[in-house]
Amino acid sequence: MHIAVVEDEKKLASIIKEGLEAEGYVVSLFHDGETAEVELLRNSVIYSLVILDLMLPRKNGFEVCDALRKNGIALPILILTARESVEDKVRALDSGADDFLTKPFSFDELLARLRALDRRSRGKTVDEIKINTLSIQSNTRKVVRAGEDVLLTPTEYDVLKMLIEHSERALTREEISMGLWGSNEVSFSNVVDVHISNLRKKIDDNHEYKIIRTVRGLGYTIQK
Repeated sequence: MHIAVVEDEKKLASIIKEGLEAEGYVVSLFHDGETAEVELLRNSVIYSLVILDLMLPRKNGFEVCDALRKNGIALPILILTARESVEDKVRALDSGADDFLTKPFSFDELLARLRALDRRSRGKTVDEIKINTLSIQSNTRKVVRAGEDVLLTPTEYDVLKMLIEHSERALTREEISMGLWGSNEVSFSNVVDVHISNLRKKIDDNHEYKIIRTVRGLGYTIQK
């Protein structure tokens, strides 16, 4: 899971980043609201969740949250702030936030709230997705093609799931690598190609209908 942390207190932001990465999350830091808003509007596909402070330079958290929702960005948003009045909580939730945690906070509670938001977000998804003769069961991560189980590695499954979730357009190598590893370096982009190649061998080989397609000059997509 790739989390965007928007926090202007750099020491606290670094502590949150280190703690989340120790738990296996991929984290990108932003220290002002405007930069975060531009990034999230442009590249929302690579993120799974946002931790958002309210008191930020350039644009506050209320404005960022409101802008994301008005532009159709449905990423789960956890507000993390020292402001604890009922009015602030109501305003944050009305702006589209999903949860609210006040500072100082327990890191264990932060992790628990992130897990809850992730479960809630996954609960909005369909348990089983069918594409031609391919079936993906989200809860069990089971993949079947034409009645036969397809054994994928965890990363192969995550690449496939990401393509499916954004099947309305082609995903670039950089978007896939940023979403999975938080890096768009060439080395990671090459790794994406390897995983795509492995997915094609396991899913499309020996089948006339090819589900994973290359869009020349753009990247990869799912053909429904």
